[in-house]
Amino acid sequence: MSQRKILPITPHLLLRAYSIGLFPMAESAEDDDLFWVDPDPRAIFPLESFKPGRSLAKVMKANRFEIRIDTDFQAVLSACAAPAQGREKTWINQDIHRLYCELHAMGYAHSIECWRNGALIGGLYGVRLRGAFFGESMFHYERDASKVALAHLIARLKIGRFDLLDTQFITPHLASLGAVEISRDAYLEKLEAALLRQANFYVWPKNYSVSGIEALSALTLEGA
Repeated sequence: MSQRKILPITPHLLLRAYSIGLFPMAESAEDDDLFWVDPDPRAIFPLESFKPGRSLAKVMKANRFEIRIDTDFQAVLSACAAPAQGREKTWINQDIHRLYCELHAMGYAHSIECWRNGALIGGLYGVRLRGAFFGESMFHYERDASKVALAHLIARLKIGRFDLLDTQFITPHLASLGAVEISRDAYLEKLEAALLRQANFYVWPKNYSVSGIEALSALTLEGA
């Protein structure tokens, strides 16, 4: 993984960085500096082959969570930045928080949210650029909530004809859900192809809560 320290950046420069395979991180929430990251290998979720496991499919069918899109992006970002079991430190500092909130206001950053009884209990956020989605971070307060959010994201991307779901780094947890590593060169080829595609993130309307059955159906579509 290569790192290069960077000066303060704008949302437009950040989008340009994503388009060539770079993304910013901080050493910690308390660190004021950002650096560009360019992993090799790179982790992705192959959209065409993703299949939720039996237990996750069962949770989705039960509709334990209400799935919302972009209703509280800042809350999702803050939850992803908060310390959690197994993640005592975070790379989301104040500049990261500001930049991605600005990208959200511009329509490029999105949150997939799991709600239950009026409370936000899990979700994820990332950046959309034409046919590519760059997953940034996820969180959960209840079991399976982040997994359900991920499955709903992949269903939306697949039916919306996206080509790439970038998850940046591999972890045992992500690998167990279907993430794989590819070389940087292979990633850049996939990224170039994805940026040529005009995908539709809102193939399901923003204010429409997709059921687990609908999401599972989208995940099994051939050639979507």
